[in-house]
Amino acid sequence: MSLSAQERERISDAIRATEARTSGEIVCVLARTSSEDTALPIFIAAVLSLVLPWILVAFTALAVREILLLQAAAFVALAMLLCLPPIRVALMPRAARRAAAYRAATDQFVARGIARKKDRAGILIFVSLAERYARIIADEGIAARVAQSEWQGAIDALIAHMRDDRISEGFVAAIERCGNVLTTHFPAVEANRDELPDRIYVI
Repeated sequence: MSLSAQERERISDAIRATEARTSGEIVCVLARTSSEDTALPIFIAAVLSLVLPWILVAFTALAVREILLLQAAAFVALAMLLCLPPIRVALMPRAARRAAAYRAATDQFVARGIARKKDRAGILIFVSLAERYARIIADEGIAARVAQSEWQGAIDALIAHMRDDRISEGFVAAIERCGNVLTTHFPAVEANRDELPDRIYVI
């Protein structure tokens, strides 16, 4: 999944419009996947490849060399197939998927410099497509005054749009809802400074 230039610009416009109403700042990140762990797919491919020769010996008259070649080919093919992001993620337990996505979100929070904002009033809107995960992380200046539950409406909007494969619309809806929360607790001040880029990062 990739966003067109027009969709990215629409998200940037939504960020700019929202930040004009608040002293808070918003950063958006769209991740294709949050987990790069291939240990489980490789393990499954290895186990299936070890079982294959016994099946071939029992039901065919193939020579040992042919069986070994088929075993090697099966391992390579299975490993490649099971390591494809949608399949690899589907093999993971739900808790492990969510943990990997949460780690990726916190890494992006740091990497995008949100914690360096002077008044610690920045938020991250994070979506990981493969894991079907959405999260809003608020810096400590906001978290001290806004309960995590207040972001639930924005998360629900994101998830609903993700189900319909309307990612950019989901971000715009979430940005607007987050803006309503931020405007209530962190209204715009005369010397509003835009410290973070008004854009979405696709990783």
